[in-house]
Amino acid sequence: MDAGLYIVGTPIGHLGDMTSRGIETLQGASLIIAEDTRTTRNLLTHFGIKTCCISCHKFNEARRCGEIIERIKNGEAVAMVTDSGMPCISDPGARIVAACRTAGVMITSAPGPTAATTALALSGFGGHGFLFAGFLARKSGARRRTLEQCAALPVPVILYESPYRLLTLLEEIETVMGPDRSVFVARELTKKFEELLSGTPEQIRRQFGERTVKGECVVIIDSAE
Repeated sequence: MDAGLYIVGTPIGHLGDMTSRGIETLQGASLIIAEDTRTTRNLLTHFGIKTCCISCHKFNEARRCGEIIERIKNGEAVAMVTDSGMPCISDPGARIVAACRTAGVMITSAPGPTAATTALALSGFGGHGFLFAGFLARKSGARRRTLEQCAALPVPVILYESPYRLLTLLEEIETVMGPDRSVFVARELTKKFEELLSGTPEQIRRQFGERTVKGECVVIIDSAE
């Protein structure tokens, strides 16, 4: 493989979604940088990939930049992955990409699925663009301000949310955008317990009932009428 940075998409759940090109890239790379090496080891073991893997996450990404650029300039192919989906999409990686671009080294991608666009396709809200807002801030005031800014948008808004804050988010959407706004929630996409819920915020809260929400969640707020 040519020296450079290879951004590799990995499955968001089902390992069968790993692309053949992604497997070939991880096999042929000199080094894999991963958000969590434990998670990535499971993926590599499943596909029989023995490439060396080191961590590169939000706490050490800035420090890794120089090392990665030096290795690429010395002729190595470095593959970058996150725990699931595409690096840099509400995941680490953007600093590495920006540093490599400044350094003038080759950057390419073996793309894979992302939770945001997968959920959008399942929601039926797409077709005319969308706004991806990622994770909202944890503080209630900042969360409310973001929702207020999104309330009148003519396109759907895609959010990622922790299962521990999902029900609170639904209450916030109802408060800011009104009780009749259509919402879609995708939980555990492509995994065994995938769950797709749609309706008003209150209707979705009722569907969860008293059970504890588990797993990764994508929330899509339909556009303003």
